[in-house]
Amino acid sequence: MPYTYDDQNIFAKILRGEIPNKTVLETEHSLAFHDIGPQAPVHVLVIPKGPYVSYDHFAREASDAEILDFTRAVGKVCEMTGVTLDEGQGFRAISNAGAHGVQEVPHLHIHILGGRRLGKMLQPE
Repeated sequence: MPYTYDDQNIFAKILRGEIPNKTVLETEHSLAFHDIGPQAPVHVLVIPKGPYVSYDHFAREASDAEILDFTRAVGKVCEMTGVTLDEGQGFRAISNAGAHGVQEVPHLHIHILGGRRLGKMLQPE
């Protein structure tokens, strides 16, 4: 998947208000919302508002303000949902990229999952 951003992806449509979402947190540069097909009691997606395809794309090209805001938004979502180590039992943060990473939406997004023991992350092939 190249770094060419597709502005018709579902997250771009959510950011434009064309598709509703259950917002958890919105900041200047980030949006967090509940996943429509949760895989754990806590399953929130955190996305940057900018046109970034993957985490490495974001890390290389986003402004310092965007990176700081996004990182803080992830931390705030963990705090708000009670999965931090001081409030809960922990969480998993996942960002899939490209075909091998099984990325389904070509817009950077971090899955914050928690609220129960999640098991091993990868199964042997």
